[in-house]
Amino acid sequence: MNLWQRPLKRLQAMSYDKLLRVYAEHRTYRFRLNSLKSFVSLFLVGTVLSVALAACSGETGSNSGSNSGSNSSTQPPIASPVAANKDNVELTLVSFAVTKAAHEAIIPKFVQQWKKDHNQTVVFKQSYGGSGSQTRAVIDGLEADVVHLALAGDTSKIEKAGLIQPGWEKEVPNNGIVSKSVAALVTRPGNPKNIKTWEDLSKDGIKLITADPKTSGVARWNFLALWNSVIKTGGDDAKATAFVTKVYKNVPLLTKDAREATDAFFKQGQGDALINYENEIILAEIKGEKLTAIIPDVNISIDNPIAVVDKNVDKHRTREVAEGFVKYLYTPEAQQEFAKLGFRPVDETLTLSKEVADKFPKVKTLGTVADFGGWDGINKKFFADGAIFDQIQAKKK
Repeated sequence: MNLWQRPLKRLQAMSYDKLLRVYAEHRTYRFRLNSLKSFVSLFLVGTVLSVALAACSGETGSNSGSNSGSNSSTQPPIASPVAANKDNVELTLVSFAVTKAAHEAIIPKFVQQWKKDHNQTVVFKQSYGGSGSQTRAVIDGLEADVVHLALAGDTSKIEKAGLIQPGWEKEVPNNGIVSKSVAALVTRPGNPKNIKTWEDLSKDGIKLITADPKTSGVARWNFLALWNSVIKTGGDDAKATAFVTKVYKNVPLLTKDAREATDAFFKQGQGDALINYENEIILAEIKGEKLTAIIPDVNISIDNPIAVVDKNVDKHRTREVAEGFVKYLYTPEAQQEFAKLGFRPVDETLTLSKEVADKFPKVKTLGTVADFGGWDGINKKFFADGAIFDQIQAKKK
């Protein structure tokens, strides 16, 4: 029995309905043709299925005899699995903690628009937590279709795990950055400790609340903001290390993520100052919190990327809606929702509007990740096991 006869014999033994289902799956499944071997395999499967279907259709036609003209009406149409489930599709969004309010405002708008354009209902599963913890969860098996994380370094870890294809940042505008913020200093009402600059956080008697860079993307930005404040004002690595060491000696506890840091400061009354996202401060004000916040003139651009998790969307057959959702997050409608809840929009037309300009104070000296060699270099230098942050923590003991 030759190469063609073996698969043909197995396929011809199937019922017509089962053969149709196999063919439908063959037509709709998205293959990534990364090699000549994959192309040849796909060609062979397509040829075998086509021959088998033709043979099976011929037998059905002969059985119907003179009624062959009505044959097409009695055979069920070939429909893709997506079309068969047109009314409902589930999408899993995994994001860092402080985006929850924004996504809860944006998602219903996207669902409504997608229903209008595609006549399909999208149901979202959502997971929020520290960016580092969320990254590990996705790598360990949390089947996210879309990840919105605090820093591109976390997205790159998922890429290196083989779940996201290289070049993800080029698939969407702005190198994948969909939301932005800067670091803010929050003090107790009236600022009784007279904290006005980054340098003030290193003074004796100050208690600072911040999250743990080992689990929180926000905390890595906080660390960079402190380091950047020295480098951008003429200091070197030695001065930056000495300064950041003093600051972290004033940190009584490191929370898991930014939301826990905010709760520790506001709800539990811990600390004299809090470093957090500017957007978290704005959100707290929206909720009625009365606080004193300073946006330092020397600051860091906190850039948050979005990406489709290729391996999972291909498995779930959700690529179209996942890519549609990511694209929607860059629309003026979605960016306005981000801005309302404290994120600096990446849409340049919005940043020029008076409403946005009044909401977000200008920063005189803004550092970027690129200034420090990108996230690979930053993680190796500061946050890897035994790197600068671990050395600083060891000095506290």
